Amino acid sequence: MQDARLKRVMFRAHHMGSNENDILFGDFAEKYLPRLTPEQVERFETLIAENDSDLYDWVTGKRPAPAGLDHDVMDMIKAFVQSEAART
Repeated sequence: MQDARLKRVMFRAHHMGSNENDILFGDFAEKYLPRLTPEQVERFETLIAENDSDLYDWVTGKRPAPAGLDHDVMDMIKAFVQSEAART
């Protein structure tokens, strides 16, 4: 995968808009982005383009994610968020 693309996605994940999402999605990207397939990176990019408050609600389980966004990467992020919450 292109280094420039991964750097752009990493930057975007760390600069989502809200501090909560900057931390959640930035930390997720740090840990998992290098291991994602190109298709998963594309799904991650699509997710982080969504509205901040919607994303937060979806990954924390406050509201279900729309069917089109409820996929393997969303599952990975939800599991990551739950594991991070368990550590605090």
